[in-house]
Amino acid sequence: MAGQREVGDLVKDISEDVKVMVRGEIELAKAELIPPAKNAGIGAGMFAGAGVLALYALGILLIGGALALALVLPAWAAFLIVGGVMLVICGILALIGKASMSKAKFSTDQTVAEATATVNAVKGAASRAASAAKTPAISRTKD
Repeated sequence: MAGQREVGDLVKDISEDVKVMVRGEIELAKAELIPPAKNAGIGAGMFAGAGVLALYALGILLIGGALALALVLPAWAAFLIVGGVMLVICGILALIGKASMSKAKFSTDQTVAEATATVNAVKGAASRAASAAKTPAISRTKD
């Protein structure tokens, strides 16, 4: 039977094709997700560095403010006022940060579309292979 291939060879070819498609899907997912994640990581690092420096500066400014208030109020009252103002500012910053984080969106639309197309292609190939395996081969013989 020249031109016909064994079922084992077909299965092997399908297996290899699926491996190639899966690798392609993984590469596509990486290409879609790595750049935004890298940018988010760099931004987070910059925010962390700025936050550390801001904490040192804030500590010095808060102590200075409390000591300035202590000139007109008792020291304990001055430090309580400064601490209360700090808590209000922290709450506002936390709400702004939460709103900013909820806006961050990663797009995987292309990956999902490609994966769906791949699954459909594999299903179609498997269906055709199963049909071919069930259909008896008809060969023409010359008498």
